[in-house]
Amino acid sequence: MTQADVAQVLDIQAQCYPARLLEDEATIRARLDSAPDSAWVAEHKNRPCAYLVGYRSVVGNITPLSSPFDIPAQTDSLYLHDLAVDKSAQGFGLGPQLVDMAWEKARAEGLKYSALVSVQDSLNFWKRLGYEVMEELCVNQTANLHSYGPASSYMVRLLG
Repeated sequence: MTQADVAQVLDIQAQCYPARLLEDEATIRARLDSAPDSAWVAEHKNRPCAYLVGYRSVVGNITPLSSPFDIPAQTDSLYLHDLAVDKSAQGFGLGPQLVDMAWEKARAEGLKYSALVSVQDSLNFWKRLGYEVMEELCVNQTANLHSYGPASSYMVRLLG
């Protein structure tokens, strides 16, 4: 993903998420600046039709919705913050393909885990990809999780 992709990313985000989960342009641009090598797009006819944004983290740490990525010096996981696919491109497996690409990068860097927050009834999608709900979170991280809404779940996957 590049800064030139952000306008289309915002369009895809608006198709896929309710207003309460939308993140503004400045937040997305700042996150891309902080972790440019862990943000990807899938393109069709030279236009993004799906995207995945992640960053290096530590299992159990959750970035609150619409906050800057907090990237610690020592990391053990690739946190997948946002995955979305344009409605016109759904059904082609782009989401899992982007996730596979992210896992490959994480493994190559020696990261042991991948983590994320599941929103909008996506729990079963992530379970099919090998993620499991992590129930035990410290108080601060539980508050961060709740910024995504009551149906959100923090999930972790061991990268083999």
